[in-house]
Amino acid sequence: MSRRWIQNPNRCADEYLDGIEDFIEFARRHNPSATRIRCPCRRCNNTFWETIENVGFHLVRNGMIETYSIWNLHGEQVDHASSSNAPRVDNVEPIVDPNDQVMGIIHDAFPFVSTNINQEGEDDVPTPIDSAEFEQYEKLLKNANQELYPGCESFSVLTAIVELMHEKIKYRMSNLCFDYFLGVFKRMLPTDNCLPKDHKHAQKVLHGLGLGYEKIHACKNNCMLFYKEHETLDTCPICNESRFKMTSQNRTTKIPQKVMRYLPLKPRLQRLYMSTHTATDMRWHKEKRVDDDVMRHPADGEAWKEFDRTFPEFAADPRNVRLGLATDGFNPYGVLNQHHSTWQIFAFPYNLPPWKCMKKEYMMMTVLITEDPGKSIDVYLRPLVDELKDLWTNGVRTFDKSTGRMFTLTAAVMWTVNDFPAYAMVSGWSTKGYMACPVCKEDVTSGWHAGKVCYLGHRRWLPWDHEWREKDKEFDGNTERRLRPRERSGDEILEQLNLLDFAPFGKTVSRTRPSTHLNWTHKPVFFELPYWSKLKLRHNLDVMHVEKNVFDTLVGTILDIEGKTKDTIKARLDLEKMGIRRGLWMNRDSDKARRDLAFFSMKPNDKKEFLKFVSSVKFPDGFLHKYDARDGLLAIRGIACWSCQLSLDVSNRKASRRAEKKCTQQGEARRINCRGLGSI
Repeated sequence: MSRRWIQNPNRCADEYLDGIEDFIEFARRHNPSATRIRCPCRRCNNTFWETIENVGFHLVRNGMIETYSIWNLHGEQVDHASSSNAPRVDNVEPIVDPNDQVMGIIHDAFPFVSTNINQEGEDDVPTPIDSAEFEQYEKLLKNANQELYPGCESFSVLTAIVELMHEKIKYRMSNLCFDYFLGVFKRMLPTDNCLPKDHKHAQKVLHGLGLGYEKIHACKNNCMLFYKEHETLDTCPICNESRFKMTSQNRTTKIPQKVMRYLPLKPRLQRLYMSTHTATDMRWHKEKRVDDDVMRHPADGEAWKEFDRTFPEFAADPRNVRLGLATDGFNPYGVLNQHHSTWQIFAFPYNLPPWKCMKKEYMMMTVLITEDPGKSIDVYLRPLVDELKDLWTNGVRTFDKSTGRMFTLTAAVMWTVNDFPAYAMVSGWSTKGYMACPVCKEDVTSGWHAGKVCYLGHRRWLPWDHEWREKDKEFDGNTERRLRPRERSGDEILEQLNLLDFAPFGKTVSRTRPSTHLNWTHKPVFFELPYWSKLKLRHNLDVMHVEKNVFDTLVGTILDIEGKTKDTIKARLDLEKMGIRRGLWMNRDSDKARRDLAFFSMKPNDKKEFLKFVSSVKFPDGFLHKYDARDGLLAIRGIACWSCQLSLDVSNRKASRRAEKKCTQQGEARRINCRGLGSI
């Protein structure tokens, strides 16, 4: 029977619906005792097991995998020795126990192994398999086929462990609690059962299925990692601090002072090509992206295109991975410990389409640091940078599920994305002081105003003939005639850094910065990557954090919230000293100077009415908390970063529409005037 119906895009067509009925009948005939079968819909991709009825619904809703024309996972066998290409469906053995989904997980984790096994007797040359990986595959296969206890038909050893570990994660059981219940279950089973005795032994069985991590000891003072050539040391060679904590002499194991977790990047990138759909999506930026001068994806940007021009060999294979790195700290303990901060470093694969590349399923944590590393973050980036250098130079052999072949995968970091404090840590340029701007660097315009460093000269970035360049009173009292600061290339920055000597990392080392260092705190470890100095865009600011700060400033100033407003007495005195904006000077009519309410701030009654309105609106959860009116203090509390971003985006859209409407009206008025002048 023809199976062209699988390619039919109209899933309501009679041909397609009849084909689904034939498939369901085929699956029932060849698996008579099965209650659940693999679902071959485009979303499940033969990975998940569903009831036969649900499989039918999935096929109507999602469609069948277009390449699944031979139903070998549902009992069909192909006679390779026969000269005919027709499938042979007689004498079919039942497939793996339908209740055991672990076999599917194993084949997904080792697709190149299962492909070689299925290719026996074919003319194609089998893909070479690493002996260690094949040994791991055989161990998992053995546990998947071994009964939990003699006579047990419902669970194998591997199935039981997977089910129990799933429940542990689902119900957030601690390791101690899991060990207790595992011991109870083991005592309930027959004495010759093969269930692991604790969580540690269960993890060893599942080692080949998961993506593990490495524990790397670090110096207590962030001087170095006990890694590679320093792995055998017991003391830090920089600060002489002990690697391990002081414990009793009877203790057999040593406890390290500090431990970082490193999650290797290579196996995670390889996993992206173990699914047919994901492997195809990894080529989306080259094969399916529409280049119409609209910015929808990083591949539409000039930085991406210049990278392709600089490294054509890397760009030739669309399967090579472009990565973005992001880092930030968070408090995992909430209000229990206000001062603790755990830092993570994530990698994002930008090959994927825009609706996937930023989803949490594709975010890859690479480094987990137990406290804020500060300027010593490069110490903890060492394993990641070493792996990135190897990925660029040598690559890693990877199986592409969409083509069924191995290829050498290489990867490159396109840029980092951080908030402003983390920007300083990663880039090596301090974002504090008079030269805080990482773009202008020493050419920045800054001064001391209102008790803090302020940054002026933004009009330098405007076009030369812009009208704002001539205005002085509206800005800082001066006209602007200077050109925008010259942007230095990565090679120029690297050359400058190579001439400077920096103190070693660590808390105990004095890090007084000479004037010749400008605002450089250290040479970023990313410059060890061969391509880093050639990048057009190396660091990005996280817009959401910036918008949060802008939103807080705007709302705090308009509502005149104490501690949040920028309209302070010091700011008023500075305006008076600079001789600008006379309407905002301090009122000196009486013996005591006072700060009158500014024209842009709300009056107390208006502010109260506004906040009452805001508190009465039903916002989404966590968007906005009620205002606080105790002791005459009116303020908005609990606005999340994404809420600030949404509010500013909506305001900007409304302002743009209003400006566009005004420009349209002015243009229409000009056209009318021109017609009138033409008739005279």
